[in-house]
Amino acid sequence: MLRVPPLVAALWLPVQAIGAGDAPHNGFDLRDSSVPIAEILAGGPARGGIPALLDPKVVAAADSPWGDDQMVIGVVRGGAARAYPIGILNWHELVNDELGASPILVSYCPLCGTGMVFEREIAGAPRTFGVSGLLYRSDVLFYDGETESLWSQIESKAITGPERGKRLKLIRSAQLSWGEWRRRHPDSSVLSDQTGYERDYLRSPYGDYARSDRLMFQMRVDPRYMSKMPTIGLRTASGAARAYPAVEVLRAGGSVEESFEGRKIRVAYDEPGQVFSVEAPADIEVVEGFWFAWMVFHPNSSVFVSH
Repeated sequence: MLRVPPLVAALWLPVQAIGAGDAPHNGFDLRDSSVPIAEILAGGPARGGIPALLDPKVVAAADSPWGDDQMVIGVVRGGAARAYPIGILNWHELVNDELGASPILVSYCPLCGTGMVFEREIAGAPRTFGVSGLLYRSDVLFYDGETESLWSQIESKAITGPERGKRLKLIRSAQLSWGEWRRRHPDSSVLSDQTGYERDYLRSPYGDYARSDRLMFQMRVDPRYMSKMPTIGLRTASGAARAYPAVEVLRAGGSVEESFEGRKIRVAYDEPGQVFSVEAPADIEVVEGFWFAWMVFHPNSSVFVSH
């Protein structure tokens, strides 16, 4: 395993369950939690120990230091395109940004492989989000500094505090290589590696975690596929959910067209580039991540299986 700097070394310590009598934890009061407190774990770092980026510096594609094979989260908002290298997100997890004159939150959970972009406005006012140091079902819990409510990334809603039960609006994004994103969006800007922090953004502090089948702590995992199988999940506001594991999309020839909740959708997977593409109505949420993460949050999800 690569040497882990002190800031992130705590991520590799055994996680600790939090009991009802331990509230508050990392400065958060969990007594009104809408999820079982026993499933909220201390990941190691204190609140802010993984520093979220605020007012980040961005550069034009032509001035980017990133190689074409660097994986990014790409998003288009208000006619503007921007890429966020996962090499940076592995160390910071959250970027509070503005794109196309809209406040957005770019989030990435290295343990779940989930890159999700949200609108940062709640009730007409932008919020500023930070990393809590707590996990729920292996997924990052972040908080807004205005109310200190805890938010579940994959569930996309607040689980504690004054905002409990409210949802963040998910913005469609994609995980792909910087070279492919730049080809699609040559006028894209990209998050600069000049973040104000000294980090080696060309290596992951999590070692080979994403390429292995191990999890950082035990949980009940759906055994039908390897836990880190790349997976696209679709869901609706009514609660319908459907998963598309990469291996099943490949068995279907690399592309699947079908009806989901009466709506036409298309999911494709490019194996050499390890990239999904999704065509679905705007009101269907798209979540990309590891198989185990989708299923632990959506245990009743249907699953596409090639025949």
